[in-house]
Amino acid sequence: MSTRATRPTRNDAEAALVEHYPQLVRLAHLILPPSLGRHRRLLTAHALAQKSFSAAAPSRSGPAPDPTVPAQRGEPDPVLAWLRQRVVSAALRAAAHPLRSRGRHPLPAVLGLRLFPRAGADGEVALESALAAATPEVRAAFALRVLEGLGAQPTARLLAAEGVTAPDDAVRAADRLRADLGPVAELLLNGVEFDPCTVQARPTDLLRRRHRARLAGLAAVAVLLAASTVAVLTPRPEPAAPVPPSVTALAAASARASDPGLLLRTSGELWADTGRVDFTAWPARGGRTGDTALLSRALDAWARGTGDPAGVRVIVTPGTPTTPPAAPARLLFAGTVDDSAVVLLHDGGRLVRYAEPLAGRGRALLELARADEADVTSGAAVAVGRTPEGARFLLAPWIDESAVRDLLRPEVPARRLAVSGDGVTDPVPKASGDCRRVPALQVRSSTRIVEDHSFLLADLGEPGPVHLTWTPAPGTGAPARQPREATSAAGLAAWARSACALPGLSGTGVRAVNRWEFAQQTLPERAGRATWTCTRAEGWDGRARVAVTWEGPDARTRPTPVRVPGRTPADTAACSRFGQHMLAGTYWTAPSGTRWFLAAGSRALTAVTARGPVSATARGQVLAVRANAAGQVRLTGTVPGSADLHGWGENERESGGS
Repeated sequence: MSTRATRPTRNDAEAALVEHYPQLVRLAHLILPPSLGRHRRLLTAHALAQKSFSAAAPSRSGPAPDPTVPAQRGEPDPVLAWLRQRVVSAALRAAAHPLRSRGRHPLPAVLGLRLFPRAGADGEVALESALAAATPEVRAAFALRVLEGLGAQPTARLLAAEGVTAPDDAVRAADRLRADLGPVAELLLNGVEFDPCTVQARPTDLLRRRHRARLAGLAAVAVLLAASTVAVLTPRPEPAAPVPPSVTALAAASARASDPGLLLRTSGELWADTGRVDFTAWPARGGRTGDTALLSRALDAWARGTGDPAGVRVIVTPGTPTTPPAAPARLLFAGTVDDSAVVLLHDGGRLVRYAEPLAGRGRALLELARADEADVTSGAAVAVGRTPEGARFLLAPWIDESAVRDLLRPEVPARRLAVSGDGVTDPVPKASGDCRRVPALQVRSSTRIVEDHSFLLADLGEPGPVHLTWTPAPGTGAPARQPREATSAAGLAAWARSACALPGLSGTGVRAVNRWEFAQQTLPERAGRATWTCTRAEGWDGRARVAVTWEGPDARTRPTPVRVPGRTPADTAACSRFGQHMLAGTYWTAPSGTRWFLAAGSRALTAVTARGPVSATARGQVLAVRANAAGQVRLTGTVPGSADLHGWGENERESGGS
């Protein structure tokens, strides 16, 4: 099967290039060798990105075609994939012949100035040195894996399609470098050291420039003499060809992005008749959508971003790019919330909230958070204001009902939440620090898009609340369960056991959390029934963290975390559709004082074996054996038709936790 992406039309390619321009330039810049010099490397990266759409198919003439349906959640953008492949191909060719590439890309061109990215911190400088020592193929694999989020096999296939002789070796080398860096790899690559769209300028050699100017003057006289001769022979010369876009095009794009008059505004009823129910369907709401001065201040603060925070406090959710806007954003809200003037923007991949105090006291706030691939649930609400009383949310236009409830008290009915005409809620209380209260939003979508669909959202202190779901325990002979909304009595009772773990996820960029009850076990000595759970917190960047717990029969007790040998993995497929098998164990003391070792696995297991301080084998999904010893027990589960399943965390320990 071909690994080449389908060639798009020039109109589609140009639109995607404008939308993803900073991302593609950063990709090219990372692959190009530092031996080009910072100035030439930066300009070459821009040239490669700008030329990436030149091989697109000619657009048909005639009436404008109907707008295409954008890529939905979980679906890769085929036009972006084609542009990415073009950029990688061109950057690898330029890296293979750096001296030849100096004259191959004359535009963009800058006269009288030297441009280069801003200097980064120590970690970014160290990473730049490590990448400089790597081959272009390894740099490309590293960029595709870390920046673009591609898997190992898609990365290898893309490199192989571009003629890399050992793509698997390049991917493995990139993964080793990524493992050495740990979770900060993406954060470092999104830093200023690797941002060719946020540059510093310095003059060239002024004395040399003066000497060259004299020579240029003599050359100009010769050109004029030659031109006069040509004019005699050619009375009506053809007009000069227009100069192709260069760095000035970037300045023009930045100016357009900062123009409040060009902000995108969606019509009020689009959400009810569209195939894409996300932030692109939100209309502009609030009493200050026509306040050009406020919108200008918000856009200016965003354009300056983290590079010039004077007078503006900047908060960036982990994994969120901090690049300035490359095109006009969509206006979602502009109005007064409590004691602040608030502007909410969306640029296709990020939410940007700007707030300034009405009284003129204190600093303005700029908050950036990822919001790519949002949907009906993850795009249902955004925090627009926070006070000691709680957070106010702007609800999506498709939300018909909203209420607030305490997750720790599932038997107490949800309390109706008042909403203004602009869609702003009354304050939702904050979770208490001692876990005596964990509030959550319970909302219901309109029957105009989804029939009778209600779901839970939890505020973790970021712009977007977290979608809570649960997967019930398997029943005997029942089909495999799928994650479902946690608004039923059973779902609310289940989340009452896990709610106290939610505040620990604050500030980590989480978009959804699912509680999976992967096993239930009858305890020895008729002590009741225990539940084994796996809580998976998925981030906007596609990574996920997992916590496995054992819950005793008394619902008033806190769950017992299952200890992981070594460090908890920062990203794992466990407890997802790509990691559907789970096995875990823990020590337990019965009411009689007898100590036991318990283990349980998911529905597909047919046997469980324990080795180490405890040695035993049991048929089925559960194991219980008296234990006088202590220490880490090694577990192995038998899954028909598959390799043996190790206990939770044991694979991570063997591989160093990467």
